[in-house]
Amino acid sequence: MNRTIQLVPALLLFTLGAVAFASEAVVERECDIFTLLPPDNGSGPLWSAGCSQIARLGDEVYVSVMETGEDVPLLCNTRWRFLRLGESGWETVAEPEGYRQREPASLAVLPPRQLALYVNDSLEPPGVKYGPCLPHLLSFTVTEDGVEEKAFLPQWSKQHHFTDHSYRGYAADAKKGLLLMLNIDATTSVQQACLMDQQGKTLALGFLEFPIRACYPQVALQDKAVHVLAIGDIVEPVEAWRTYKFQQTEQQWDYVFRRLFYAFTPDLTRENFGEALEIDSVDDTCGYMRNQDLWISPDGEAWILYTRREVQNELMRDRFFPDKSILDSLWLARIREGKIVHKEMLIAGTEESQATQARFHESDNGALYAILFVSGTQGGNKALRLNPEDTDKTLIDLPLEEALSAYCLAGTRFGNAPSSIVDFYGTPGENRYRYAGVRIRE
Repeated sequence: MNRTIQLVPALLLFTLGAVAFASEAVVERECDIFTLLPPDNGSGPLWSAGCSQIARLGDEVYVSVMETGEDVPLLCNTRWRFLRLGESGWETVAEPEGYRQREPASLAVLPPRQLALYVNDSLEPPGVKYGPCLPHLLSFTVTEDGVEEKAFLPQWSKQHHFTDHSYRGYAADAKKGLLLMLNIDATTSVQQACLMDQQGKTLALGFLEFPIRACYPQVALQDKAVHVLAIGDIVEPVEAWRTYKFQQTEQQWDYVFRRLFYAFTPDLTRENFGEALEIDSVDDTCGYMRNQDLWISPDGEAWILYTRREVQNELMRDRFFPDKSILDSLWLARIREGKIVHKEMLIAGTEESQATQARFHESDNGALYAILFVSGTQGGNKALRLNPEDTDKTLIDLPLEEALSAYCLAGTRFGNAPSSIVDFYGTPGENRYRYAGVRIRE
């Protein structure tokens, strides 16, 4: 049964002003997809946070899920399974025989009936760690007779070192029939870029260097213009902080996420990426930041969602920064012609509630939303309409049976058409992964 809920008063920062629009959200379908046997390889079904594992073609929904091979040794101990949602549940479209992936395989869409899966096959026997891999695309064309599969092998530059830690970025331009792949060089931390057409022909190559190693990229493709958003991902650089954390936790893993970067080229076929722009930093206060999503307006302005925390956690606050906050706030930045033209805090975290996940959703009526997960007793999945002209900052409740605290969407960055339906692939926890389709009506 559909569940409908009307506009509710905003949580956290916002107060209800003059209502410029009226909305309601209707859950049209919600169901389990699978339960994950944890791979214990440092990855997971949503590890490629800047990509998506869900797509919509007309009335059909597809997902790429992760399956762990029992007793398959680390690190490449999973495989992708490509599924379609039918009337009676999930149907298998394709799956490989072996377990050769460490990370999830992401999806992009090209009209009229093509889906492209970004895979990263290990080239070594099972059990080899940090070994060479082959990043490439598998194209699936949906026809009346079934699904036609082809492999697209990008022509990467001669000097590269690709492994099972790929930190991939992926985007599509549905109107132009183009695909953009990013893959990190494990030796240099340079992001290698490849632009392809929908027949698999390599059109251009590029590379992207940030001031520090930057990972989990969001990529947007608008014709041959490429926008990239990535978060710094390095070992704790401050010796005193690194020593104190190890003394208290005895954990060797200590990678930090504190500096947010954006890079751009107006035409990858003509010029490489320009110098990276630093959007924000919490480096001085041992903070924590995550790039949430990227959207490009029709006139080429880059919109960026990110979460920001002054201090990484309670441990570091109490020892080094007792007057600083450990609460997540949600921010929006807009970039035009390489410059930040607007930056604002959308939601301030409180002790009762914080916005910890945010993804853009573009509706078929032209509206743009931030789709959120908000913690707390009055939290859950929400939608926030984004319009520079609106003062109304009301959150719309998305009344899912089970709130999804981590998720990806069938967004336009991946070639999906703008839609009134928000298609979720995410988890409520406990290694369960679910689908939810929510229609937002105005």
